[in-house]
Amino acid sequence: MKIKVLIVDDEWNMRNLLRIYLMKEGFEVKEASTGHEALSLVKQHSFDLVLLDVMMPDMDGWQVCKKIREYSQLPVLMLTARSETKDKVHGLGIGADDYLTKPFEVEELIARIYSLIRRYTLARAAVRPEVKLHYPELSIHPEGRQVMIQDHSVDFTQKEFDLLLTLAQNCHRAFSREELVERLWGIDVHVETRVVDTHVKNIREKAQRAGLSYNPIQTVWGIGYKFHSPGETA
Repeated sequence: MKIKVLIVDDEWNMRNLLRIYLMKEGFEVKEASTGHEALSLVKQHSFDLVLLDVMMPDMDGWQVCKKIREYSQLPVLMLTARSETKDKVHGLGIGADDYLTKPFEVEELIARIYSLIRRYTLARAAVRPEVKLHYPELSIHPEGRQVMIQDHSVDFTQKEFDLLLTLAQNCHRAFSREELVERLWGIDVHVETRVVDTHVKNIREKAQRAGLSYNPIQTVWGIGYKFHSPGETA
């Protein structure tokens, strides 16, 4: 499986150069030219690492890193022309995993990427095994992104799975459609809230066809949706 890297830099020349280096190494690459675009992509895709420039006009790299850290431990390697120690300390202090000053040697960049991904993988394995969610007739495997109903695997789209998982991990909480849009699509992507209704409908239909004897997603009138299984109070 290819390593997936997000390059975030407002300068096209730098993004292009990094893309050439990383693709030559065999990585899968996506690019963002602004901080807002980067945050949206991080929420939409599963990256192994973010290469994040510090000096950007709309939202600097430090702000982007802080936002990412609110919901993810995805490795972040800061790239900047600023070499002052206080800047490095600040970047690491807000959650960056490493800091590389421009200009840099491509060999060092690649080595640091591999090192960070290796550390992240080992840390995740050491901290906790996969946490599976089990409910009557239904189980959800977050790491494998798999849903089992009546001991059979059921296929859901990426967003359907993310929606079901979000509700199941917070089974006593009702989410508004707006909250679910923000969590699943990001704050800077224009998505109509009725798309949530469509995904909920699809999940319910697939669950029913798979033999689930109850509706796993309950409508909370005036609010939105919540996860529900037998034995829980409404």
